[in-house]
Amino acid sequence: MAVAMASSGSNFGLYGNLKAMEKQPSSRATTFICSFGLDPVQLPCIIPRRSLSSSTSTFISKASPTPAVENGSSQETDAVPTPIVIIDQDSDPDATIVEITFGDRLGALLDTMNALKSLGLNVVKANVYLDSSGKHNKFAITKASTGRKVDEPELLEAIRLTIINNLLEYHPESSSQLAMGAAFGATPPSEKVDVGVATHIHVYDDSPEQSLLVVETADRPGLLVDLVKIITDINIAVKSGEFDTEGLLAKAKFHVSYKGKAIIKPLQLVLANSLRYFLRTPSTEEGSF
Repeated sequence: MAVAMASSGSNFGLYGNLKAMEKQPSSRATTFICSFGLDPVQLPCIIPRRSLSSSTSTFISKASPTPAVENGSSQETDAVPTPIVIIDQDSDPDATIVEITFGDRLGALLDTMNALKSLGLNVVKANVYLDSSGKHNKFAITKASTGRKVDEPELLEAIRLTIINNLLEYHPESSSQLAMGAAFGATPPSEKVDVGVATHIHVYDDSPEQSLLVVETADRPGLLVDLVKIITDINIAVKSGEFDTEGLLAKAKFHVSYKGKAIIKPLQLVLANSLRYFLRTPSTEEGSF
């Protein structure tokens, strides 16, 4: 999944929001690049059966359940495809692009469009295309209040988790393929990801003005906001990026800079070590994913 992000300052205006969020319980809750604005986000909070993370709140707008039907019949096959959600802020200057793939099982996803609208968003364009990986549902989304792309990380995370929630609701078979299925899906994943083994962090030289940070780790609610907080806490700015949720894993690419320039090697090491320490020792309760 992909997410585009642009900074309005080295701390993205996140510090105050995150401090308040740390005091709230995690709620139930997928990938995207986003520009981060300073406006507060007020969304309904739904408490899950188990708390997955104490560091952020997870917001979900839930649509009413209906049977998952494709061509008039429920899709039941032995091979369950890997759900993929991409939230992309790079490819369109005026809208946040959301793409959802779940093999050939996804229908028109009107329920997902309605759930996104309940978050104060407009779906300005939608299309479906097929390739070897399955049916891709792509939406162009803007904020109803401004007509512009989404720029708050909390709202982007809410979009991600809303989509995952709807996958679990309308396609319960996806539960075994998603990290969130361990907490509020019909069937938990048969395997748990070893965070230490799954976590990979690399920083590459991208240009004189920025570096490319690549992170792969086990997915969980609030991960996008947590990553941005860690990065900005050491005064590194996130200029743009990409955040993908692919089954049990989250894959992120962020364009980052320090004082308008690419990150020098010693600071790259500090950044990588900070992220690695946080991701391999998450503040989750026993029994949570």
